[in-house]
This record gives sequence, structure tokens and C-alpha cells, in this order.
Amino acid sequence: MPQTPLSSDPKATIPVASVLRKSRWRWRTIAIAALAIAILSLVGRFGADNKKFSEDQIARILIENVITTDPDRLKILSDLADDENVKAVIISINSPGGTTAGGEELFEVISLLREEKPVVAVVHEVGASAAYMSAIAADRIFARRLSIVGSIGVLYQHMNMGKLLDTVGIDFDKVQSGPLKAEPDIDDPLSGPARVSLQELVDDSFNWFVDIVAERRDLSRGKTLALADGRILTGRMALKEGLIDEIGSEAEAIAWLEKNKEIEEDLSIVTRFPLPEDELEQILRYVGTQISASLGLSSRSKNLDGLVSVWQADL
Repeated sequence: MPQTPLSSDPKATIPVASVLRKSRWRWRTIAIAALAIAILSLVGRFGADNKKFSEDQIARILIENVITTDPDRLKILSDLADDENVKAVIISINSPGGTTAGGEELFEVISLLREEKPVVAVVHEVGASAAYMSAIAADRIFARRLSIVGSIGVLYQHMNMGKLLDTVGIDFDKVQSGPLKAEPDIDDPLSGPARVSLQELVDDSFNWFVDIVAERRDLSRGKTLALADGRILTGRMALKEGLIDEIGSEAEAIAWLEKNKEIEEDLSIVTRFPLPEDELEQILRYVGTQISASLGLSSRSKNLDGLVSVWQADL
């Protein structure tokens, strides 16, 4: 019987190798096609976003979770003042507060924005402490009847771990340039000159907070101080005390803008902050959230250093 000549390529006589080569080329083709589709999708999305931002609109700024200073948010809010397509701005709030510096940053930039555009604040579940500090910069504040509002105040937190360190045999020591440098120690109670200096720090920030609330809400300082003991109020209570202007949601805020600020009806509401995530960012955020959850960590909370104006940090 005549024998079939052997191929010069040994792999050609192995069926599995042939299948693998075909499979490899098939997956390469699929990957290239998927990459092309993704690029076209991103280009289309970029074009759609540009078109959306170039139309007359009401801009929405989301203030959520724990507030800290944010250069990206600051720039976007600053740029809105000069954006001719933005006819009004909604500050959409759902936050327990955050750092005093973060709240101050928002208050200042929203105040400047208010001089150029009508600005309304809408409190959803929570608008407390530094978040309320942000809200009072707007022309008008809306909240639901059972939203949480207020918590006007400032705090500095200190944890005395002295007994724990003594138990495990750790001696904490330091060399300092002055008696109040890096005070208070983590192994000592908050007392003496260190406590006095920190109380002065808190009082100075608190007085500024009280002053801007009294000014923006047209309240006497005495009444503002009575409300500034850290208490939280429902939207109904806050309306009665003069801390908000109206019970309502975003729909009522838009209606007010149309009626009182001559804003054209049925304008698009475009979220300008936070910036929209692309698909890769969404995947990375999801993976990060799952890792944090598996470790028992909250992906929404932040470490707050220094003075804070916050009701509950882990919302």
C-alpha cells in the first residue's frame, strides 16, 4: 500500500494543533472586532457628550457621601459661571457633611456661581453639617418633608489609646519643637493646653459657620446659635425654623426656576459633576467595591483629618 508523504511540519499531522491554530486566529479576530467596536462606542459617546454639553441646559452638580476638597469639582463649578449654555444650576445634595475645608470650598464657589447664574439646592435624604454649609450658598433650598437637615457645628475627634498601649507594652514617645506640636498624644487624654488650643480652633470655625448661616438665612445670631447645637431636623422642622425655603424635590426646584428666574421650560437637566465614567472606570470601581466589601470596609467613607463638620461619616 502506498504511503502518504509526511508533511515537513510535524504539527500539521497533529489534529489538535490544527484546531488550536484555528481557534487562536478566531479569538484574535474577535478581540480585534471587539476593540474596534469599543473605540467606535467611545468616539460616539464623546460626540454625544459634546453635543449634550453644547445645548441650553440646567446643570446638575451632585454632592454625595463625605465631603472633602476636590480640585476637579471646584474647576467644574467655576467653569459653569462662564458657560453660556448653562442657564441655571441645581446642587443635588445627599451627604452627612465632611471636612470644614471641603464645606467652605463648596460654599465659596457656589456663592461666586450664584452671582452669575440662578442656583437652587435640593436636599434628598441628608443635607447636614458641611453639606448644609454648601446648601446655604444657593438662592433657594428645597428638601423633602422627612429629609435630614442641619447639624450645624464643628468637632475635633481624639482617641486616647493609653490603656491599650500599656496593656500590650508599647511606649509612645516623641521629640517635639514646641509644647503643642503634634498634640494631643494618642496615649494621653485630651486635656490641658492642648485641649484649650483645639477648643479655640473649633470655636473659630464654628463662629464662621454660624455667621454665614445667620447671613444667608436672614436669621438673628441668637436664633442661629439656638439651632447650632449640633441637632438635626426634618425638612418640615427646618422649614419652620427658616433653615430651608420650601418642601419639594428637583421637580419643584425646576418649577421655581422657570417661574421666578425666567428659565425656559423643559430644558435638559445635565449632570456636570461627577464626570461620567467610561466602561473601564465602571469595571474598576465595581472591582474595588467588591474587594472593599470582602475586607469588611466601606467603599463610600473617607478618612477625615483635622476639623470636621459631619453628622455621620459612614452613610
